[in-house]
Amino acid sequence: MRYNEKELQALSRQPAELAAELGMRGPKKGSVLKRRLVKLVANFLFYFRTDEAEPVGALLLERCRVAREEPGGFSISFVEDPERKYHFECCSEEQCLEWMEALRRASYEFMRRSLIFYRNEIQKMTGKDPLEQFGISEEARFQLSSLKA
Repeated sequence: MRYNEKELQALSRQPAELAAELGMRGPKKGSVLKRRLVKLVANFLFYFRTDEAEPVGALLLERCRVAREEPGGFSISFVEDPERKYHFECCSEEQCLEWMEALRRASYEFMRRSLIFYRNEIQKMTGKDPLEQFGISEEARFQLSSLKA
């Protein structure tokens, strides 16, 4: 994937949907659990050393799976390489559940499906396409009608 490092760093400074200091272990064999400031911004999960302002790394939350691990923990793996997992350890069970739900909702694909679902529901209730006033393309309308079938 191509990206602009300056734009990614600027995105990491945006207000977070969720942020906390979590234990994090990378996917490499023998990787140890380290405390990281973890910050969810849009569909990126940034992680920072606790004493630094620039991110150590970022995970693009597309085509990924968030799974429950040991009590108080979860992992993120990707469809292309399911064995490569990032493990996270939370302070409580509630915090773990909150993170898992937020991460599942963060992907573009989830937002797209939600938009199509609610657009369809509003159209059923009102008889009007709620996005018509914004000049949404015929392609987007086709996506909506294909879900009715």
